[in-house]
Formats: sequence, structure tokens, C-alpha cells
Amino acid sequence: MKNVPNGTLPDLTVDRNDPTPLHKQIYDRYRAAILRGGLRPGEQILSSREFAAELRVSRFPVLNAYAQLLAEGYLESRVGAGTFVSASLPEQQMSVPPLSGQSPSVPSGPRPVSRRSALYPSLPTLPFVRGWGSFGVHQPALDQFPFLIWSSLVARHSRNPHVNAIHRIDPRGAERFRGAVCDYLRTARGVHCSPDQILIVSGSQQALDITARVLLDPGNAVWIEEPGYSLQRTVLSTAGCHLIPVPVDGEGMNVAAGIKRAPKARAAFVTPSHQYPLGSTMSASRRLQLLNWAHSAGAWVVEDDYDSEFRYETLPIASMHGLDRNARVIYIGTFSKVLFPSLRLGYMVIPLDLVDRFVAVRYAMDIFPPYLHQEVMADFILEGHFARHIRKMRQVYRERRSVLIDSLAREFPAHRGFEVHGVDAGMHLAFTLPPGLDDREISARAMDSRLWLWPLSPAYTTSPARHGFILGFGSSLPGQIPGAVRQMQSLIATG
Repeated sequence: MKNVPNGTLPDLTVDRNDPTPLHKQIYDRYRAAILRGGLRPGEQILSSREFAAELRVSRFPVLNAYAQLLAEGYLESRVGAGTFVSASLPEQQMSVPPLSGQSPSVPSGPRPVSRRSALYPSLPTLPFVRGWGSFGVHQPALDQFPFLIWSSLVARHSRNPHVNAIHRIDPRGAERFRGAVCDYLRTARGVHCSPDQILIVSGSQQALDITARVLLDPGNAVWIEEPGYSLQRTVLSTAGCHLIPVPVDGEGMNVAAGIKRAPKARAAFVTPSHQYPLGSTMSASRRLQLLNWAHSAGAWVVEDDYDSEFRYETLPIASMHGLDRNARVIYIGTFSKVLFPSLRLGYMVIPLDLVDRFVAVRYAMDIFPPYLHQEVMADFILEGHFARHIRKMRQVYRERRSVLIDSLAREFPAHRGFEVHGVDAGMHLAFTLPPGLDDREISARAMDSRLWLWPLSPAYTTSPARHGFILGFGSSLPGQIPGAVRQMQSLIATG
């Protein structure tokens, strides 16, 4: 009679033609058998020598597999008795990732998520998830960026990093960089601040999130521009705020309409230097009216100054923050849009009495911002590279903007209901369509031709929404723009 070795002999095989190492195959199959209930808790298994003999393989891959299973707690070794399935594992059948070539498991059972998470739009449906090409919004002219200078600065700080850049933790950001940002804002944007008021963030989106966490409670009414920035709306909606759309015209946000709709709102979120997306500049009277309302209502003004560096017919418009005498404005700016998107480097100017609250929230979110690019950006500013780059890009974008405006005028006569908005500043303009045309449908068809037409209608929260496109010109070469506009005209004509 043949002797049967002690322990369970699972129905496990190995495939010598499989590139997966033998020890990994044995481990995967044992683990799957345990998790699916084929091997029960407390059940003895074959010794490594016996199992290797059954599989007709060397003992070493079996030993390696057993060692891993023991380390992870699927098996336990009992002195003098052998190796067993861990008795501490639950009796019920458990889930296990599928082996290679098997169908994935189907989610089952309760799968609760927060109600707040449902307020975030799914990423593939967002209009900015496109690609690189004509009319891409927030896409700068990367072909003009001084990468050799930037690379040399990165190398300098990588070879000889300052001790603070690799050790010190300051939720506000690097002191030297905050000082450089402060000097720049005072001279270029008319912002009155000290380095202690600067908070470095990973772009304006994080700045909006931190601001909402610090200033707003669920149920608070907040003014937003109509139309406006969709990701701003997402931040405020998920914070539980009651959004009050305030119409925008040629003078920016209509403050009187905001006061009529929600006089006791907690905050107003505005883009006064270059309204997004229509491009208007808030008039001086509206700015003063907004600041007076904020003071009398005990409200906050959040100024998003996202691309104010680029103005073509006049000097850059001074910030609203520079007019504030009651410390009611939270100022947000970013380098990511004017230099390159993946930089993810922005800043906030915060009233001194709120700095501690903003820093506490920032610390809870991600402790402190990465320091390397702060050190590099400080040099980029202090050595004059940033100012030179901005002066150069004003000329580059002025030319591209002019070519786009001329091309639109040729292909889309104004008498047919087409209009161009916001041509004086920034890196985009708005182009509205006559009634009866669907900007989302045209945008979807344009994607097949690598034409990135960002629809205007999703920027509205109320009906009727104006249809059109937000046309970025920063990344489009002047010679490519006329052809892209003709292509757009053909798509609209067939729509």
C-alpha cells in the first residue's frame, strides 16, 4: 500500500511554459486556494519536501513560496507538527485578485461612498481632458520657454541643495521664495503684502480648496461669476455652499445683482483682471462697489488673478487686492499657467489675522509644499529670468492673438451672429455662436480632427446658457491658426 504523506495535497499545478517564476506560481495558487476556501484555517499542508516531490520541481521554489506565505500570515509553522493554514483566518470565503488570464471578480456587497464624492464630475467627461493642439485652453507656448536656463537652475539646486530645501518643514513654503513672490507682486500687481502673508500652494485649484475649508461652512451663500470656472464651482459645491450665480457683462461681475440676490453672502469669487471665460475686466466702480459690500456685509472677496501678466492694449490692470483697505481680499495667483502646467506652483496672499487658520488647514492637507521648484523659481525671479520671459511672451501671445482675431473675422462675419469676447488680455478668448448650434456636439466632432474646441456652455449654471467656444491661442503657432479656424468653420457649417 502506498504511503500517503501527512498534510493536504491541494489541486495545484505549475506551468513550466509560463514565464512567471515557479515560486510565484506556487505562491499565487496556494494563496488563491486559501482565500477561496479550498484550504481551511487550521488545515495541515504538505511539507516543502513532499510538495516539491509531488510537483517534480526543485525544493527551492517551494521553500520560497512557503516563506512568503508564512511572512504574510496565510500559513503558520508549528514546531514538531508541520505547516498549517493559519488558524486566525476567517472561515468564510474571501475575495482574491484573479490569476493571470482569469476574468476579474465582480464587485459585490455594500460599497458605500460619501455623498460629497458624487459631486465631483468624472474626469473623462471634463472638457479640459483633451490633448495638445490648436485652441487648447491654458496651454502656454512651451516652444518659447527658456528650458536651458531652467534646467541649469534645477541642476544647481540638485547638486548643492540648501539645507532648508531638504530638511526644513514650513507649511507656508520656502522663506526665500515667498520673499521673491512678495517683491514681484508689489511691483507688478500692486499687491500690498509681506512674506508672512504668502502661502505657497500647488496651483490655484489647491488655493481655492484651502480657502473654502477655512472661510466657508456648509449652507453658506457664495457669489460666483456666471459664466465661470467649473472647477471652482466643484470646490464650492463639495464644501456644501449655496452657489449664487451673478451675471457677468462687459464690466465684470454685476455687483448690484449679487447684492439683490444674496446680500448676506459669505464670499464672492471673482476673476477681475481677466474674467474667466468671457475675458472682461472688472471696472473700477464695480471693484470699489464689491469691496464696500464685503466690508459692510462682513464678507470675503476671493480674487483669482490667474493670467494677469498678459495684457496687450494697455499696461496690466492692478489687482483688486491693492484697493482693499479692510483686509477683505484673499488673493490667488499661479505660475503654472504662465510658465508650464506641470509646474503646479501657485501662491496666496492672506490677511494677517487669517494666516494661522490657513496654515493649519494647509498642514493638515499635505504638511508642506515640495521645495526644489520653489528654490529654482526663486532664482528664476531674482535673477531676472521671469521678468524677461513675461516680456517676451507678451509679444508672442500678442501676435498669436491678432492672427486668431483676424482669422475669425474672415471666416465668421459678425452679421451672422458670431461674436468674439475678451481679446484684450490673457491666453484665450471667447467665441459665441448664433442660436441653434450646440457647442458640445461640435466639440465632440472636432476631437476626431485633433481640434480642441472647449465648449462655453458648461461654464454656465443657469439656463439659457450661451453656446460657443473658449479658444486658447498660447500653444498655437501663427502659421497654424488660419487653417485651424477654417477647419472650425467647416465643422460649424456642417453642424
